[in-house]
Amino acid sequence: MYERLRISLIFSKLEVIKLLIYIHRMHNLYAIFAKFLNICKQVAGNLVNESGNVPRRGVVPKFSDLEIVALNMTSEVTGIDSESLLFAKLQEYRNEIPNLISRRQYNDRHKITSSLCNRIRERMAAEIDGGEDYFCIDSKPIEVCRFARFKRCSMGRKDFEKAPSVGYCASQGVFYYGYKLHALCGLSGVIHSFDLTKASVHDIHYLKDVKVDYSNCTVIGDRGYISAQVQLDLFETANIRLEVPYRCNQKEWKPTFPAFAKARKRIETLFSQLCDQFMIIRNYAKDTGGLFARIIGKISAITILQYINYKNGKPIGRVKYALI
Repeated sequence: MYERLRISLIFSKLEVIKLLIYIHRMHNLYAIFAKFLNICKQVAGNLVNESGNVPRRGVVPKFSDLEIVALNMTSEVTGIDSESLLFAKLQEYRNEIPNLISRRQYNDRHKITSSLCNRIRERMAAEIDGGEDYFCIDSKPIEVCRFARFKRCSMGRKDFEKAPSVGYCASQGVFYYGYKLHALCGLSGVIHSFDLTKASVHDIHYLKDVKVDYSNCTVIGDRGYISAQVQLDLFETANIRLEVPYRCNQKEWKPTFPAFAKARKRIETLFSQLCDQFMIIRNYAKDTGGLFARIIGKISAITILQYINYKNGKPIGRVKYALI
């Protein structure tokens, strides 16, 4: 009896030690930053030069573009969605990051490097499940302000094409002001492509982009993508089979294939992770460029955690445990 008690105490101490190590890693920004930077260097390849910057004219920055991308992912993974708080915490690591830029420079450059961040994300997603033939598609509302004060919102006033608009969320049964995030993910839960549109744009219009980038595959969606004309067009132009559940009042009603209904939940789980851990519905962006850059950073952050799980042989979807 005493021997069993002793063994249980040893295991409990080991669990406490593991928990302390996990907490230390999660709060040690530099350790996470260095890990992400190393991964970005391996994945980026020919996207950057030997100094880690996208080739361009002018003075070569000491704090490279890859370091901007890694720092952006680090802030999203650790739940720091305020740049003021991020740079307040980075003051502890001045010796480890001697070339750290100012907050204003970071704000400007992380918008410029958002395309580099997205291309690195695409390479990681392709390495995880590049040969996928089945995809799930869905959309998520991105609110920029409360509906009661959308007329006073200044976001996008200088560029109407990128300005937010009023939309309706059928799942929540409410009107909102902002954008709509469209995403396409594989059955493993890795986002392969995404786009932001005005909230008033119908979900079905995103399929025009899908048929350009994909072919010879099956796309599983919800009832928002029902359209016999679009289904026929996708099949004839790109050999894409669009699978959506029938409405109860349709004449040719058929029961939903259980495997497709289960697979479609994967993208809903993915959106839940983006809302819970990465707080995608809460942002402090003041303009459209900043909002788009933050959305790219959040999706890239969840992808790099999935990539770490993939490399370590762990379940890809357990992103909260990737840094343990």
